[in-house]
Amino acid sequence: MSVSLLLEMAASSNPDRTAVVCDGVSGDVRLTTQQLSDLADGGAGVVAGTNARHVVYLGAGGMMLPLLIFAAARAGLAFTPLNYRLSADGIHALIRRLPEPLVIVDSRYREMFPEPTPLLMSSDEFLTAAGTTEPTTVVADPDDVAIVLFTSGTTSVPKAVELSHNNLTSYITGTVEFDSAAPTDAALICVPPYHIAGVSAALSNLYAGRTMVYLPDFDAREWVRLANAERVTTATVVPTMLERLVTVLETSHDKLPSLRNLAYGGAKVGLPLLRRALELLPDVGFVNAYGLTETSSTIAVLTPEDHRTAQAASDAVVANRLGSVGRPVPGIEVQIRDDDGSVVPPGRTGELFVRGPQVSGRYTGIGSVLDENGWFPTKDHAMLDEEGYLFIRGRSDDTIIRGGENIAPAELEEVLIEHPQVRDVAVVGVDDSHWGQAIVAVVVPSAGIDPDAEELRNYVRKSLRGSRTPDRVVFRDELPTTATGKVLRREIVRELLAAPAEH
Repeated sequence: MSVSLLLEMAASSNPDRTAVVCDGVSGDVRLTTQQLSDLADGGAGVVAGTNARHVVYLGAGGMMLPLLIFAAARAGLAFTPLNYRLSADGIHALIRRLPEPLVIVDSRYREMFPEPTPLLMSSDEFLTAAGTTEPTTVVADPDDVAIVLFTSGTTSVPKAVELSHNNLTSYITGTVEFDSAAPTDAALICVPPYHIAGVSAALSNLYAGRTMVYLPDFDAREWVRLANAERVTTATVVPTMLERLVTVLETSHDKLPSLRNLAYGGAKVGLPLLRRALELLPDVGFVNAYGLTETSSTIAVLTPEDHRTAQAASDAVVANRLGSVGRPVPGIEVQIRDDDGSVVPPGRTGELFVRGPQVSGRYTGIGSVLDENGWFPTKDHAMLDEEGYLFIRGRSDDTIIRGGENIAPAELEEVLIEHPQVRDVAVVGVDDSHWGQAIVAVVVPSAGIDPDAEELRNYVRKSLRGSRTPDRVVFRDELPTTATGKVLRREIVRELLAAPAEH
């Protein structure tokens, strides 16, 4: 099944439904599913006329993201949205890794291309041409590459993940019911277009029949205003966005009367923040969605019912599930394996492996990393409980080896975040001549608080073994993160090594 069929189905079922709402150069833009489909047809003709072999987009998203996904698919080419937050050198380095790409760029990033480039168009030029060019449609093979996304590269050089039409459509058709949304349902989308969550939001909401309301430049107050103005019923945020929304809702006392579901993901959310959000929005169904680029988005979900059950539970086992990512979605199998590859029983931590038709596990220039039975190694440490709830314990690359003992930063972070004087925290390992690595807790204090480092160390010691007590506690105003809220641990370690020791 080709990705383009998702749009064909939506346009055939309800051609006059508003599909996309966003700010454009000349004001508010609203496209019906039929108008989006017609533009995608013309856009495919534009792409075909350039003889390019790949389509690249550098921009903030909005209507351009779904348009280019489908225009590229109908031209029979793969599509790559790039991280506009990178430097010009970083962006050009990624473009050089793609075969003869047509680059489409928003006007605000046009200065990154000072030299004349044959296969370069502004977003406005592309839109104009798409409205007048003869349509072209190529029927893609389901196994052809539809989307190539570069990983964030938080710990290494970004890898180019290849997602086939079959990977993406398997995820959508396996997790979303076609045309199931009410006529008034609307989704507020503010995740970056170059992230798998941005791609899957465009595909899943279109397939479900929701209007997609885009907010490319996130601002918490504008998010609340737009959610109410467009009567948004569902939305997806990353942890940093959720924190800012909670602050706005606490100070402004605004309500979100139309909102029914709020999904969050991209990185771990501290439980105190999540509990406060649940209190502020008692009528909203919260969804924790866990996934990876290589798995075409979500592979496990903590449902609204799971959230409220865990929030109200007196049983510690059930209450702890608020910190899980829920259970696997249909079509996904999971295994937890130890270092020798053996599957471990519930309650044991190991590396998470996943399998299913939505799982790609392919990289440009590397090929497939699936094992002989189709299992993908996520590099995430995880644990399954007796009821199949999945707990993510952090990346295997983040493991601290102190005195020969493996320590997951998440163990300490989950304790420290519960301290009332801690707003955010990241635990990292730094080279140490005695222990091999020392444990450093980098703490962002709660507003107006000046915590005592020794008190925080003692707080950890009361919950964990002494060997897991931070060797050092340092304080910062904020943690460096990606746009999706993932902590840039490599930057933290680099900064710590360059600075004098603190205690």
